Amino acid sequence: MAFATRLITVRGARRLAGLVLALGLVVPALPAAAATEFAAWLDGLRSEARSKGVSDRTLDQALAGVEPIPRVIELDQRQPEGRMTFVEYRGKVISDARIRQGRKLLAEHGPMLRQVEARYGVPAEIIVALWGIESSYGEFKGRFPVVASLATLAHDGRRADFFRGELLSALQILEAGDIEPDAMFGSWAGAMGQSQFMPSTYLGYAVDGNGDGRRDIWGTHADIFASMANYLSKMGWNAEYIWGREVKAGSGVASAGLDEERPLATWQSRGVRRLDGSALPAVAIDASLLKMDDGSGPSYLVYDNFRVLMRWNRSTYFATSVGLLADAIRT
Repeated sequence: MAFATRLITVRGARRLAGLVLALGLVVPALPAAAATEFAAWLDGLRSEARSKGVSDRTLDQALAGVEPIPRVIELDQRQPEGRMTFVEYRGKVISDARIRQGRKLLAEHGPMLRQVEARYGVPAEIIVALWGIESSYGEFKGRFPVVASLATLAHDGRRADFFRGELLSALQILEAGDIEPDAMFGSWAGAMGQSQFMPSTYLGYAVDGNGDGRRDIWGTHADIFASMANYLSKMGWNAEYIWGREVKAGSGVASAGLDEERPLATWQSRGVRRLDGSALPAVAIDASLLKMDDGSGPSYLVYDNFRVLMRWNRSTYFATSVGLLADAIRT
């Protein structure tokens, strides 16, 4: 997800000051009382981080000059102006240009991706599609300092406990030495690198794909691809099946969503067909029927691998678009 960004740091912070000056940003000073309260909050965080094995050296480097970022709070509190239809969403994330670029990169990184596919059982085109939707194939990795963003949300956000846990995870990543504090950038909500992993996801699922001793989801393709595939594999991806398919489902066929799973034979008996009108596959697998946009949009039969994609992002729009982009890239 790409966001317009503005980095807010303290003028005296050694590691971020150069970036702030280079981007020409204005740094507002916190009111004295608020600054004191935030500093006290950081002291408590330091104590908790030490209990999790984070050294004072790492804490000094990571937290030097950190202040709340007003823009992060603004984005966290912003409410959507209107609900985007699936057809609108699909048009934004599955452009012809993204499909062409995905095909090009699938060919360019083919040997590496096939090795990852063989190891984790996740199709190369699924990895490329996720890469494309999450970070536009690495063009967008985020411009917010992750530690400062997470500190802002942990201190004053709607889900303070969640983001405090993510901040502690980010500090543990820095302690491990996989990345330097001044290079740890991501989205305003703390999603990092070309895979847009949250710090806790990174700790649990990022892997060293090229054997250099680091897990670099910011710039090393071997690590990016392997980490994404490892996550999907651990979430239960089944290499024997696809994610789902677009189908024809007449107005008389109700969509019960993901709560209703039925064998393909049942959907066949209810009148669901492939797009070309032919019968559904004679395969013993359960599926759910999704009729998008309250039935006015396309319909999809989706399988368990679709649910795996939703563990990455709990959005039917997102999971469906990943599957469709992967299909288009593979074609």
